[in-house]
Amino acid sequence: MSEVRAQRRLAAIMAADVVGYSRLLDMDEQGTLAALRGRRKEILEPLVRDRQGRVVKVMGDGVLVEFASAVNAVSCAVELQRRMAAANEGLAIDRQINLHIGINLGDVVVEDGDLFGDGVVVAVRLQAMAGAGEICVSGSVYEQVKRKLDCGFDELGP
Repeated sequence: MSEVRAQRRLAAIMAADVVGYSRLLDMDEQGTLAALRGRRKEILEPLVRDRQGRVVKVMGDGVLVEFASAVNAVSCAVELQRRMAAANEGLAIDRQINLHIGINLGDVVVEDGDLFGDGVVVAVRLQAMAGAGEICVSGSVYEQVKRKLDCGFDELGP
């Protein structure tokens, strides 16, 4: 019997999720779902494509995206947050769709196009730490982008 080896690679993983998704659904399920579909098609997918990323999966209000470059991942996330904020202009605060995003650079296991492993887990944990409209990156991502992108960073500690 032959052993099947999992494919592994280093990847920049972006995990994004809608803040207050359940509340938005309770207020207007059809409107929220339509708005999310529209923003995914008009904002997220073109940004990911332009930065050579790959949408791994969409999970309701969340998305997992893989990039070969930490610079491309952070650049995508910054522009995504900017465009989401622009799309929220003119909407009542309780109707706005805000994301919190986490990005990690780490080893992942690839199986049937899906990603698993610590690289993904850390990205999701960072996403949970980020506030509405924020991006939280791991130290490994920061080390890759700190001199290459014109963005400010606040150190959160270990």
